[in-house]
Amino acid sequence: MIAENLKQVRENINKACIKAGRDPRDVTLIAVSKTKPVSMLLEAYQEGVRTFGENKVQEIMDKYGQLPGDVQWHMIGHLQRNKVKYIVDKAAMIHSVDSLRLAETIEREAAKRGVKIPILLEVNVAGEESKFGLSPEETLPLAEETAKFPHIQVMGLMTIAPFVEDPEENRPIFRKLKKLSVDIAEKNINNINMSVLSMGMTGDYQVAIEEGATMVRVGTGIFGERDYSL
Repeated sequence: MIAENLKQVRENINKACIKAGRDPRDVTLIAVSKTKPVSMLLEAYQEGVRTFGENKVQEIMDKYGQLPGDVQWHMIGHLQRNKVKYIVDKAAMIHSVDSLRLAETIEREAAKRGVKIPILLEVNVAGEESKFGLSPEETLPLAEETAKFPHIQVMGLMTIAPFVEDPEENRPIFRKLKKLSVDIAEKNINNINMSVLSMGMTGDYQVAIEEGATMVRVGTGIFGERDYSL
């Protein structure tokens, strides 16, 4: 099942890139493996997946040593400050930085371990009350503050678009995040690189790619429905 699903997802990514005149190699597929057993991750690994996304620190810690060393772990869920120390030297990227206090904690813990951690600023473009993230207006000020930290590299922006039946409804969300990233890039701030746009999930990643996503986070489309009873 996973092999067939991955084949379909990769074909969809290629089609969306062709439609947008983009190189498929510019889009990274993040297999969102939250709640999934290591056996399923290994199955995806056998099919060439090397980038996995987790929502919880504990799951990264549990799975980290059970997969080969060339796997990259992306922290895509809300990150509590008291958990930063556990993953700052394990995560290849943190997608969900949404406050100066969190950035300060990441800087402090990264400094202790002598690492420089790539991060994305999470933007709540749709303004949904149920979701974390900065407002678009708050994003540049936080980027400017975070850019001062020597152990953090701001690589771009992330958003979680609303759950919709028709992915076209989220096109304006993705377009707005892309514009925001371009506007910030034009400021030419040291230590800020707006090369990454993490947007699009199982239901809308093709539209996200058409609007400039460089990372798409696909879970259900690869692994099937999540088991929330775990």
